[in-house]
Amino acid sequence: MFELKVDGMTCGGCAASVKRALQALDAMADVNVDLPSKTVKVTTSAQLDAVKTAVEEAGYDVVSAA
Repeated sequence: MFELKVDGMTCGGCAASVKRALQALDAMADVNVDLPSKTVKVTTSAQLDAVKTAVEEAGYDVVSAA
């Protein structure tokens, strides 16, 4: 599981956009977005770099990732 701190998410539409981007990368990914804390927790078989790239290509800034 990866936990990302993501800037730029402000609404449910943003959360859905991030979730779609990550599930396009890995259809079986389990994605949980917490808007108030701006965190995204994702369980996926994809590599961390690919996860970060997917979020950034969706238009959001990954501030930190672990």
